[in-house]
Amino acid sequence: MTEYGRGPGSEPWHPQDPLYGDGGWEGQQAHAGQSAYGGQPQQQYPQQPQQPQYGGWSQEQQPGYDGQHQRQYYEGQGEPPYEQQFAGHAQPLQEGEWAAAGGHGPVPYAADPGDPYNQQPVAYGEQPDRYGTEDAYPPPQPPGRRRPDPEPEPEPAADEEDHAFFAGGGAPDEEEHELQSRRERRGAGRKPVKKKKGRTGCACMVVVLVFGGGLGGVGYFGYQYYQNRFGAAPDYAGSGNGQQVTVTINKGDGGWAIGQKLKDAGVIESAAAFVSALQANPGGKALQDGVYTLEKQMSAASAVELMLSPKSRSNLIIAEGLRNTAVYGLIDKRVGVAAGTTARIAKKDYKHLGLPTWALGHPNLKDPLEGFLYPSSYAVTKGQKPEAVLRSMVSQATAKYRELDLVKKAEALGLDGPWQLLTVASLAQAEGTSHDDFRKMAEVVYNRLEADNPQTYGRLEFDSTYNYVKDQSKIDLSIAELRKYDNPYNTYFSKGLPPGPIDNPGEEALRGALDPTHDGWYYFISMDGKTSKFTKTLDEHNKLVEEWNASRKKN
Repeated sequence: MTEYGRGPGSEPWHPQDPLYGDGGWEGQQAHAGQSAYGGQPQQQYPQQPQQPQYGGWSQEQQPGYDGQHQRQYYEGQGEPPYEQQFAGHAQPLQEGEWAAAGGHGPVPYAADPGDPYNQQPVAYGEQPDRYGTEDAYPPPQPPGRRRPDPEPEPEPAADEEDHAFFAGGGAPDEEEHELQSRRERRGAGRKPVKKKKGRTGCACMVVVLVFGGGLGGVGYFGYQYYQNRFGAAPDYAGSGNGQQVTVTINKGDGGWAIGQKLKDAGVIESAAAFVSALQANPGGKALQDGVYTLEKQMSAASAVELMLSPKSRSNLIIAEGLRNTAVYGLIDKRVGVAAGTTARIAKKDYKHLGLPTWALGHPNLKDPLEGFLYPSSYAVTKGQKPEAVLRSMVSQATAKYRELDLVKKAEALGLDGPWQLLTVASLAQAEGTSHDDFRKMAEVVYNRLEADNPQTYGRLEFDSTYNYVKDQSKIDLSIAELRKYDNPYNTYFSKGLPPGPIDNPGEEALRGALDPTHDGWYYFISMDGKTSKFTKTLDEHNKLVEEWNASRKKN
């Protein structure tokens, strides 16, 4: 084999030749009598004269030999002895040199100073033909015919009982050796295939368990989704199992929150069932906060019905007009502490129970919390701390007074702040006998507070203020007794309003104090203990007093 071409033999070019594959495949043709590209016959075309190209795969008609011979460049199909090339340039021999060279006889080449292989040129016919042997390089293929390396042959399938997955081991050593030999024959440049680890029979069980667990989880959550979206809510049947339980419902709790509390206490089975029953009940919107005594395992409908009944209510109810002394006793009894405990806590810690700033700093008060234990229903159970109960009552009173805007409206009524307005409401609450009385009763207070009024000359003269100081509720009081008792709360002795509220007024009394009548009322009397009669003059009032005394004698 020569340096830059192929001789008559079948040995291919060396892949490391610097001009190996240079220039493309456009002009390559198979040698006469020899098939190209794996033995496939090539179509012959008429030879056309061509000019030598640099580094190209071309044929050139050479002068001097009548076009009978053609030299072929870089195609590996035969190499004329007269060809001398360097860096891709062909130089033709002079006339006569072809004959001197012996026609087709071997002609030696001069040593190429740029020979990268440092080899001496050889003559034709001296190289052994190694094409088709193991030492030969495969013939070059054109780009269009190059194919990727063949895929590895699939391993022979094993019987199920002998397969590695079930047998618990890998392929035998002989099989691995044979597979490795195949890979080496396919190409030394390929990366070796890692041997697969053997799998035991436990893998099959793990797959089954995981797959089965996934199906079970999907089924469970699918069922739960269907039940939550389309199925009926879980619910007990009946009106309970006889085991009583106490549940506290806070103010502002909605149907779902109440249902969740009942579920946690074991009363109902699900909050969703309670919400449905509450919406289905016509009186469901009337459900209030408080403490309820119910039974466990009740149907949602029976729980709603019982909660709407007064029988289940066990709240601490603070009635309108109650004095603090009565409220303290109720708290002591409900939370289970000794009598007087709540009153001592109120006297000691009243500044830390949430009173607004305008309710602090007033002198001569009998009880600084009077007027702030707001009449309402409170969820109070045994074991609670009295201070917690007091704080909730003060908080509710403060919220109500803020809602009614006592601070702003007291100034419009000519009063010295919301404290006096609250005191007027407590007087109307104490003296009134019905809700219709509160506006008229408030007018009586405002009219008598006028220092130059012609009826009382600035004195209120309310029996209720004297009774408050004495912590009593008498109606048969003599004027002489009332006028002699020196106490700031005794409005028969002192002019103007008492130092503070004398009870806890409800919302109707508060609204009456905010919006009094303007009819000129100065006097009032209750003839039957249920309704009051109002008069403008003392003479009219005295006539009603005589009627009341006469009625008492008959009884």
